[in-house]
Amino acid sequence: MTILFLFMALFALMFIGVPVAVSLGLAGSVTIMLFSPDSVRSLAIKLFETSEHYTLLAIPFFLLAGSFMTTGGVARRLIDFANASVGHIRGGLAIGAVMACMLFAALSGSSPATVAAVGSIAIAGMVRSGYPQPFAAGIVTNAGTLGILIPPSVVMVVYAAATETSVGKLFMAGVVPGVLLGLVLMVAIYVIAVKKNLPALPKATPRQWFAAARKAAWGLLLMVIILGGIYSGMFTPTEAAAVAAVYSAFIALFVYKDMTFKEAPKVVLEAAKLSIMLMFIIANAMLFAHVLTTEQIPQQITAMVLEAGLQPWMFLLAVNILLLIAGAFMEPSAIILILAPILFPIAIELGVDPIHLGIIMVVNMEIGLITPPVGLNLFVTSAVTGMSLAEVIRAAMPWLMLLLGFLVLVTYVPSISMGLPNLLGM
Repeated sequence: MTILFLFMALFALMFIGVPVAVSLGLAGSVTIMLFSPDSVRSLAIKLFETSEHYTLLAIPFFLLAGSFMTTGGVARRLIDFANASVGHIRGGLAIGAVMACMLFAALSGSSPATVAAVGSIAIAGMVRSGYPQPFAAGIVTNAGTLGILIPPSVVMVVYAAATETSVGKLFMAGVVPGVLLGLVLMVAIYVIAVKKNLPALPKATPRQWFAAARKAAWGLLLMVIILGGIYSGMFTPTEAAAVAAVYSAFIALFVYKDMTFKEAPKVVLEAAKLSIMLMFIIANAMLFAHVLTTEQIPQQITAMVLEAGLQPWMFLLAVNILLLIAGAFMEPSAIILILAPILFPIAIELGVDPIHLGIIMVVNMEIGLITPPVGLNLFVTSAVTGMSLAEVIRAAMPWLMLLLGFLVLVTYVPSISMGLPNLLGM
């Protein structure tokens, strides 16, 4: 009865247009008041506990680092470096845009930030060079999803907080799938470019390549600092996020000097607004997850699944279908916080590695970011290009099939996710 009321209340509130965060909080609160022996004071305590969660502290820092990187000209230098590296290949500007998305993803931890930073420069550049605008927009919208798969990733931090798994191991598990998806997109672009005879840039001379690499080096160095610092044990992922924020501010203000001190408070304010919005969703989702846990709902569902004799491959198929549907309507962090506590114990019982489950969930969230009606990347691309939302959706959909195929591969070939962490003995 409790589980039925909890989810009916959540979907009813969302259906009448109540924001997702408020729906989560209200559904959880009303359920506790009506069905739980817990006092209402436990709600306030749970909300306060969320603000004390050390792992979640990484999120505002990564968002701040992404804001400085986006505003401070790092994206432009990464795009120039990518074009100098692969621009001479047929369809090279589009391949360069994917490469730039991969590089920026390794700095920002956010997909919408990756689309905004790379898309605002790369799409216009491709159109000027003779690429159809829908083709350019579709590429960046999809490649931008790498922002949450290639570490560092805000969504991975949320999953780690919800399931108490290792952030470092999750980050390492995302490296191979992230690079593989980027390469798949590049190969697809090359095949289309050859068929459609899309333009290529003149090949960069060694001097031009080194000049582009030198200019992008400060941005690329941040990847080494973040990942090298985490895996060498120098600092935790949360401390790495703080270092990234300070470093990105330093290079934007003092090295590249693309930003003045007067502009810095505005960048901090924008990052703060995004952080508050995300943390409000997380706090309410944590409250919802608290109700799930206190009412023993995950354990009940686990028992039902085991009694039904569900095989691991069937469970993973059901997980993917559930997440793809949820991803079309909700924000990734909220989905992770609602469903991870339910799916996690079932996965453990069926012998599915929790890190592998985390990567599967992240890839599903990637697809959710380009799935209407609530795909965030679609809205960002629309804002960046001036195209209507319907045009952006049409442009992104052909590439969606690639992502769905990649999801099947990651789901049923665990070594793609687990190979690198296992190799490093994590």
